[in-house]
Amino acid sequence: MAEYFQPEIETMPRERLRELQLAAMKESMRNAYENVPLYRERFDAAGVSVDDLTSLDDLAKFPFVVKQDMRDAYPFGMFARPMSEVARIHASSGTTGQATVVGHSANDLKNWGDCFARGIAMVGGTKDSVIQVSYGYGLFTGGLGAHAGGEAMGCAVIPTSSGNTKRQVQMMKDCGTDILCCTPSYALLIADTAIEMGYDPATEFKISGGIFGAEPASENMRQEIADKLGLQYCDVYGLSEIMGPGVAMECVERGGLHIAEDQFYCEIIDPETLEVLPDGEWGELVITTLTREACPLVRYRTRDVTRIVSEPCACGRTHRKIDRLRGRTDDMLIIRGVNVFPSQIEQVITTFPEIATQYQIILTNEGPLDKVELRVETVPDFPIDEVRKLEDLKARLAAELKSNLQVNVQIKIVEPKSIERSEGKAKRIIDLRG
Repeated sequence: MAEYFQPEIETMPRERLRELQLAAMKESMRNAYENVPLYRERFDAAGVSVDDLTSLDDLAKFPFVVKQDMRDAYPFGMFARPMSEVARIHASSGTTGQATVVGHSANDLKNWGDCFARGIAMVGGTKDSVIQVSYGYGLFTGGLGAHAGGEAMGCAVIPTSSGNTKRQVQMMKDCGTDILCCTPSYALLIADTAIEMGYDPATEFKISGGIFGAEPASENMRQEIADKLGLQYCDVYGLSEIMGPGVAMECVERGGLHIAEDQFYCEIIDPETLEVLPDGEWGELVITTLTREACPLVRYRTRDVTRIVSEPCACGRTHRKIDRLRGRTDDMLIIRGVNVFPSQIEQVITTFPEIATQYQIILTNEGPLDKVELRVETVPDFPIDEVRKLEDLKARLAAELKSNLQVNVQIKIVEPKSIERSEGKAKRIIDLRG
């Protein structure tokens, strides 16, 4: 017997759900048009108004929003509510002034907690569960998103955040954690650390479910985590611009992630023609928020490649699913759960007069974690044989990258003209991750 957090919403008949979506979409669009200048300009320029929305299919007439629009509106240009009604602010990683800033009203935060709590129910969690949140807390949405889900369900929440892995293992064992929330790479590190400490977490720990997201994980990696920790693996999808983790979550039947369709309307488009594709076809995921008050988004292009799975699910939930992501339509990297664009790295490099703009990013695995090495060339007149100057340059560059990108990057400085040149598109990224 499947357990649900909000059975009346999660098992709502499709026809009723579509009526609810249309009513909410009209309301959300009106909020966007009346309170966010960007939407007013875009809708007027496209010659469309909220009154043109008579069915869900009419959404295709409306213009898209992209990440750059949010960057250009930095910090509060996309807010539809005054600061007195904004309860929390999150931001995605970005160089100074380039982060995407997102506001949440108290109601937005409540809905977010409810969405994540549905995933907790999917892994068998109840108000009696102990949930350990080992996602980072802060501007990154992972930690507080999972935390809100635990509180909405009524679980005992352990806010361990990430890092200090031996202590994480000890808390897990001593406090009887039964649900773990973190990135897949960190889950594997926790499992391996527990085994190194002499435990067999699959048999000795209470853990039975895990909610893992914020970075891609291969089928082999998922299986390894499930085996080593002895748990049901739940994949979670989210992005800070739309809300955070909980936009879609994977039930015990697997085969895709149930979209919280009372909160979000998903379309799949052809990234070239921008035409809406039928269910089942692969393309770029586009999301429209249905209930967000502080930062409504209409047709936000996520750049994530997936498809909509509309077949009924044996778990009884009527909300459609998205398939596991197949990559992206842009060059964004996800490193330890943090979104990094090569252009952000390039931006930092160009502020150093000693370094040429030729660079390569080498991605490898260091155990279960991602390791990033940046290879850069010095300009011809830099004294590359003076060790002290070289070490000083390396340290300054590493510090600047860490402060801008929130990830540790290992620097390798090489001689001028030693990075292979390309006549076509420069091969900036060499991904050697398994």
